[in-house]
Amino acid sequence: MRGKLKVAELFAGVGGFRLGLEGQPIEDGKPNTKSKFKVVFSNQWEPSTKRQHANEVYEVRFGPEGHNGNDISEVPTEEIPDHDLLVGGFPCQDYSVATTLRSSKGLQGKKGVLWWQIERILNEKGDKRPKYLFLENVDRLVKSPADQRGRDFAVMLASLGKLGYAVEWRVINAADYGMPQRRRRIFILGYLKGTKLYKELEKDGMQMWLHKSGLFQEAFPAEVLSKGIEEPIELSGELDEISMEFNKGARRTKPSPFKKSGVYLNGQYLTYEVEPDFEGERTLLKDILQAPKDVPEEYIIAKSKSLAKLLSEDKDPSPALLNKYPDLKRWLHEKGAKKKTKVNRDGFEYVFAEGKMMFPDPLERPSRTIITGEGGKSPSRFKHVVLAGDTLRRLTPIELERLNMFPDNHTLIDGMIDTKRAFFMGNALVVGVVEKVGTVLSKRI
Repeated sequence: MRGKLKVAELFAGVGGFRLGLEGQPIEDGKPNTKSKFKVVFSNQWEPSTKRQHANEVYEVRFGPEGHNGNDISEVPTEEIPDHDLLVGGFPCQDYSVATTLRSSKGLQGKKGVLWWQIERILNEKGDKRPKYLFLENVDRLVKSPADQRGRDFAVMLASLGKLGYAVEWRVINAADYGMPQRRRRIFILGYLKGTKLYKELEKDGMQMWLHKSGLFQEAFPAEVLSKGIEEPIELSGELDEISMEFNKGARRTKPSPFKKSGVYLNGQYLTYEVEPDFEGERTLLKDILQAPKDVPEEYIIAKSKSLAKLLSEDKDPSPALLNKYPDLKRWLHEKGAKKKTKVNRDGFEYVFAEGKMMFPDPLERPSRTIITGEGGKSPSRFKHVVLAGDTLRRLTPIELERLNMFPDNHTLIDGMIDTKRAFFMGNALVVGVVEKVGTVLSKRI
């Protein structure tokens, strides 16, 4: 392990972060020895489910050494080996501070909110806390909650600042950088005070870091737009004060102050909108499709040259075709424009409208975002449907893995059904994003 950066992977899922940093295992869980990273601890646990499906996949692919399959809130910090880099795609929840305690711990987040387990581990590691952090979440993190836009992210930044970290963030759409899926996520890097990158950030200043010298700018070049703030803004106060007061009343008057790109250092933040700057090759939906002979029959909705011609011309199928393929009518309904009358919790009745979706999904573009409900035969508005030759069909588990840049059949283990494999990919990140950041991170430190 000499010369390698030791990694702890939390909320590991089926191992997207690990694949991006370590690379694909050679065989039987043996790590790729060329990698500059070595995962020394990993944890995966899904609440409210008896069988831990993702954990099973993780252990098969990477082996049991250093892996923990228990609730992270019940794992003592002393059982987590010291490490250089902590990574994880933590669940998107309400990160507010629930109460002020009289004990030495000071503040406590809402029970069950897993962000506070990251904070707990970093806090209890003391002077042995990891030098670097690499985290991922959905992009609405910088905008939530609705009545205090940006509060959750402000609480996170302030809590990391109190633990001694500078923070850099970027909202990245993988497809903007040539990857096969339009999946927009926020990625967060943390640098502990005293480390090489913390010192470089202090020396360069926040403006230079965002415009030129930052890690995200190196990994994912972008034009920094004028939409932002010219001078750093203070983010001061105790966590409970920030939780209660940050951007209060934003639903009516204020958007989130946090933009797609930003830096937090010494109690101040600077943030800008950015426009991706990429001219490389792009992977399209058609590029990840399996050969027709490899697609199981159960994924086929209809196979007809006349239907294929009508759909390619954006024309409605004939009554005869609808009778021949009964599920087709349901798919067209789900994908079509519609209005529904709904009633909210206060008894107020309103009309909910949905526009028409492209059907089938265009092959000459990157894919739409995969969701957890992608699996199963039932027609759905959000499932992908492609027209490959004269065959109208759903995406296979292998194709979903390819959209997240996982190895083929990464989630295929004994007893694992296809709907679960699709669920994993709906929860996963795009491995290529982690790989690019990991390459820059290892080079810079």
